[in-house]
Amino acid sequence: MALNISRGNMYEFITHTWNTVKGECFHDCSYCYMKRFGKRSPIRFDQGELKTDLGQGNYIFVGSSCDMWAENIPVEWITKTLDHCSKHDNRYLFQTKNPQRFTEFQLPRNSVVCTTIETNRWYPAIMFNSPFPEDRVEQMKRLAYPRYITIEPIIDFDMEEFVEMIQACNPVQVNIGSDTGHNDLPEPSADKILKLVERLQKFTVVHNKTNLKRVLNTEKLKF
Repeated sequence: MALNISRGNMYEFITHTWNTVKGECFHDCSYCYMKRFGKRSPIRFDQGELKTDLGQGNYIFVGSSCDMWAENIPVEWITKTLDHCSKHDNRYLFQTKNPQRFTEFQLPRNSVVCTTIETNRWYPAIMFNSPFPEDRVEQMKRLAYPRYITIEPIIDFDMEEFVEMIQACNPVQVNIGSDTGHNDLPEPSADKILKLVERLQKFTVVHNKTNLKRVLNTEKLKF
């Protein structure tokens, strides 16, 4: 099978995506972009994807369409995926809202781990089955791999608490993006986002996704 070239609202630094685990995500976040494609099939492992030539020198987001680290994903599926990654000399991004599972596996070299922290607050009608934001932070703090934090879609937050949570993860990069699906989320003001970026830049690299322009309407940030 062919490796997917990264398109659309993906991270600009990612070259390709690859998904062995497919179907409806356990976390069921209200804003998930995959929901725009209608009702999804039950979770499954696509054995045929193990025939994919991952090439070399790529930066691949593994598990971009479904959280392959959710608690309902069998260990065997994750192990097979990681083993195939290890056969190819690439850089890999593994992102989840359940980073505790990262501790159960040996990831390929040149791996980056990432978790989504949309806000420091808990919005049950938005986050559904996702672990609490503070739990994601506690697990990320224990990982030895390079760490990214993604704030997307950015949801209204409490400045001091949010900055403290992100800094505790000691991320090498923070990615910030907005809700591209127009899901009527409680978004922070443009001024509040700009202040957040300023605070984060004091201890890490901030990557502003181009979709952030919708809520900012400003040229003050570099995209």
